Amino acid sequence: MEIAKGIEIKGKALWIRKHKVLVIGDLHIGYEEALEKQGIAAPRRAFGELKQELSNLLVETSPKKVIINGDLKHEFGEISKQEWSETMDILNMIRDHCDEIVLVRGNHDKILEPIATRMGLKIVNSYFLEEIEKKEQHDISIDSICFLHGDKIISNVDTKRAKILIIGHEHAAIGLREGEKVEKYKCFLIGKWKDKKLIVLPSFFSLIEGTDVNNERLLSPYLHQDIGNFEVYVVGDQTYHFGSLKKIK
Repeated sequence: MEIAKGIEIKGKALWIRKHKVLVIGDLHIGYEEALEKQGIAAPRRAFGELKQELSNLLVETSPKKVIINGDLKHEFGEISKQEWSETMDILNMIRDHCDEIVLVRGNHDKILEPIATRMGLKIVNSYFLEEIEKKEQHDISIDSICFLHGDKIISNVDTKRAKILIIGHEHAAIGLREGEKVEKYKCFLIGKWKDKKLIVLPSFFSLIEGTDVNNERLLSPYLHQDIGNFEVYVVGDQTYHFGSLKKIK
């Protein structure tokens, strides 16, 4: 489903068609191990499911570039044994299917450098993508996107000139009520931040249920505004457009 010019939802990822860029966010590798340390049983099959889902997307799209939009790993401090092996596993798999991997730093990525260095990757706070068209001897920017995690407001040359901002961090979800039962579904949000289009990603990891954006405190400062007019796209067996957030009860 296309949600903006040249930008499509594919599962829990975004596909930037003209640039052949696949965008995923909030994988939180190592989350099961962190839960177990807290005495919470977590299904160890979750990582395998994440890997298979991502593998299917990579095969389907054959991207030139994959952007991981923050929180590749889960632990704030040391890199756990699970994080090290599984993060390397995921990055090697992605590298087998694309020419370039972009790591955008998330708030959980405080100590990501050892893994990035081992893989020969750089970590950036934001990443700018631009489409240029030549008109009468001049190069004209007809579209520009800036990717950033969304845990804090970033003001730099790229974020200022971008027409579209794409963030994660919020783990966007929507609670849908049926009788007394409320069930959460991951979703994409499309709205505005100042004069720019704002697209909010869900978490790619199935165990991260997410923030019910209609009923819970929002985390990202980009969403500390009235988001009632944001459009909601729910992730299920396919993508469902639910209309504006304020119309969902």
